[in-house]
Amino acid sequence: MMKDHATLSILMAEDDADDRILLSDAFRDSGVDVALEFVPDGVELMARLQRLLDDPHSKLPDLVLLDLNMPRMDGREALHAIREHAGLKHLPVIVLTTSRAQLDILASYRLGANSFVTKPNRFDDLIGVLRSLERYWMDIVQLPSESQESKP
Repeated sequence: MMKDHATLSILMAEDDADDRILLSDAFRDSGVDVALEFVPDGVELMARLQRLLDDPHSKLPDLVLLDLNMPRMDGREALHAIREHAGLKHLPVIVLTTSRAQLDILASYRLGANSFVTKPNRFDDLIGVLRSLERYWMDIVQLPSESQESKP
């Protein structure tokens, strides 16, 4: 089912500057219509999400992409904080990380991740992953619509 708007808003917690550039380039080259914003760690992610909740004129992102290994507050801690927060627990969170470790996969799902995706090594494969994410989250599933009345 198609969403009402064509732009997918994504907030991504990613501490590595090279990975942020790579992901920005991959989204651009994929043709995915996305409004992409980066924060460097889980602390900044939670602060940004709280500012969005507090502002009656803004809306939460459609998706949160979350790296696991970050300073200050890592992805596991950020995921736990999102799922514990009444105003954020419904937010779709995709772990997008270099890890393939079964412990990371299991922990992410136990903490409430909606998906766990390992970043591919090749740029072309990354573009394919991003196109698949866009197709799934924009064309197949229903995302919650944010209304001012639903904000805490």
